[in-house]
Parts: sequence; structure tokens; C-alpha cells
Amino acid sequence: MRKSLPQRIALNTVGVVGALLFGFPTYWLITTSFKTPGEVLSPRYDLIPISVTFENFTSALSKPGFTAFLANSLIVTLGAVLTALVAGVLAAFPLARMRFRGRKGFLFLVLVAQLAPIEALLIPLYLLMRDAGLLNQLPSLLLVYMALTLPFTCWMLYGFVKGIPIELEEAAMIDGCGRWQAFRRVTLPLLGPGLVATSVFSFITAWNEFLFALVLMQDQGKRTIPVWLSTFREAFLVDWGGIMAASVIYAVPALIFFLIVQRKLVSGLTAGAVKG
Repeated sequence: MRKSLPQRIALNTVGVVGALLFGFPTYWLITTSFKTPGEVLSPRYDLIPISVTFENFTSALSKPGFTAFLANSLIVTLGAVLTALVAGVLAAFPLARMRFRGRKGFLFLVLVAQLAPIEALLIPLYLLMRDAGLLNQLPSLLLVYMALTLPFTCWMLYGFVKGIPIELEEAAMIDGCGRWQAFRRVTLPLLGPGLVATSVFSFITAWNEFLFALVLMQDQGKRTIPVWLSTFREAFLVDWGGIMAASVIYAVPALIFFLIVQRKLVSGLTAGAVKG
């Protein structure tokens, strides 16, 4: 329905105000990372740095363990995303295409698992891993992240598989494909946007996770980049410029990931919105 001029002006105004409100913290983060320590602690609130400096970035990158922490984060995050996608596809496809006893109950349990607070899992998981000798090992943290993201991944992919017409698979099977070949040649390519959209949410969850990385990875060399950020806060001193610069560096891999998948992300979100 075509909107009147006052309605368009009101909607555009709301959009601009919303963009400013949500974008200002990011703008403040980036500009503060280029300020000198004196400007950061000054009672004046300069929106633009007066004296641009890269000292904060140099200080952040020179912190011990940055490279190792970044590599650990990339390993466990990408590993968790890939394993969750594989497991999610293998679970979502039969749930969406087959009818068997307990299917609805299983879907309900997956949803309940997603709703459970992760803090409630911390102590049991720590005791379990301690007794199994799995503390301070990146594969164990990868499995934890995979388990955290798998319920959401399964539900998202279940919706995307349901949105793909089953007639396409049936036509492929009439042409001689088996069930697996029809899935691999027909369903899986059409599921691409859904995989991308799901991977973005999984990536955000695993990349920003702090609590499990802090508790389960007590070895300094095995911790992840969110834990590294906490090292900028000392007992009587907070290096605000360093924290801001480190946060910008911390966001770069996630930004690169978004740039790589942005086209597929938009089509995936749109497909999910239309097909439910």
C-alpha cells in the first residue's frame, strides 16, 4: 500500500533516529580508539579525535598472547560453526521430510534446550570435563560451542528445509536419483542461503562467548580473544584507549565474515521470513 508523504517522513525520521542510537556506540568505540590517553580521560566529549594516534592499537597488539588468543578463537568458532551446520543439516532434513514417532517431542526438546540458561550448565560441564581430563583443550571448548549453537541451528535449518518444495526431490528421484543423491544435488544447493544465515548467528554466539572460555580454559595459552580483552582491566587502572582499540581489532574477523556472506545472508533471511 502506498504511504502518504507525512507517513514516509515519519518512518524515515524514526529510521534515522534508530540508526543514530544504535550506531553511536560503535562510532564512539572507533573514535575513542584513535584518541590520546589525555583525550580519553578528558571531561570534554569530543566527537572527533583532536590528535589522532595509533598508540592504542600498538599497545593492544603488543599485549602478550594476542596472536595465540586470536588463533584459538578462530579455531573454536569456525570449528563449532562447521560441526553445528553438519549436525544441524543431518538432524533437520529427516525432521522436516519424514514422519516418525516422537518427531514433535524431539523438536520440543530441542526448543527447550535452546531456552535453558547456559549459566546453569557451567558447573556440571566443568565437573564433567575435569573428571574426563578435557579441561584446557580446544577441541573440548569447540564441542561446548557446537552444543550451544546446535539447537538454534537445528530449528533454523528445519524451517528452511520445510520451505523447499518436496516435489523437487521427488522429481529428482523419478529421474533416477536415490534419496541421498536428491538431497545432495537438489536440496543442499537450495539450502545455501539458510546455511549462511544460520552460520552467522552461530558465529556470533561462539565468537562472543566469554564465560565457558574463562572457566574451562584455565591455561593462558588456550584462552580466546574475549578473555584477552579482560586483561586490559587491572586492579586500579583501566586502559580505556587500549580496550577500545582491542575491541576494534576483536571485531575485524567478525566484520570480514559478514562481508563474505552478506549477499547470501540477505537472501537467506528473506527466504526464512517468507516461508516461515
